[in-house]
Amino acid sequence: MEIIISNSSGRPIYEQICMQVKSMVMSGTLSAGEALPSMRALAKDLHISVITVQRAYEDLARDGFIETVSGKGSFVASQNKEFIKEEQLREIEGLLSKAAQAGRTNGVSYDEMAGILKMFYEE
Repeated sequence: MEIIISNSSGRPIYEQICMQVKSMVMSGTLSAGEALPSMRALAKDLHISVITVQRAYEDLARDGFIETVSGKGSFVASQNKEFIKEEQLREIEGLLSKAAQAGRTNGVSYDEMAGILKMFYEE
């Protein structure tokens, strides 16, 4: 599992970890039951505090992406397809919201925006 941390990002490090793990789970790169690195190992690899990794793992567990078994470690939670689809739709809605805002700001009509979306969708 490769996680890349950017110190120049506006997002906190724990959030960057969460986003990347969620993305790997939703894309199938990480599959249900797969073990995640221990908090200490990941902290050492990324040169960050164990507390930061702990916060990320707690958030991932709260959101249902991982399960932590005391004494055994953290594992990718078995996901139902509905949950993954809902997360993917939430991500798509966010991106489309940004695109719609940019279109309105720059005077692009709804029909032009729909045409652009159709062009990318049918590629």
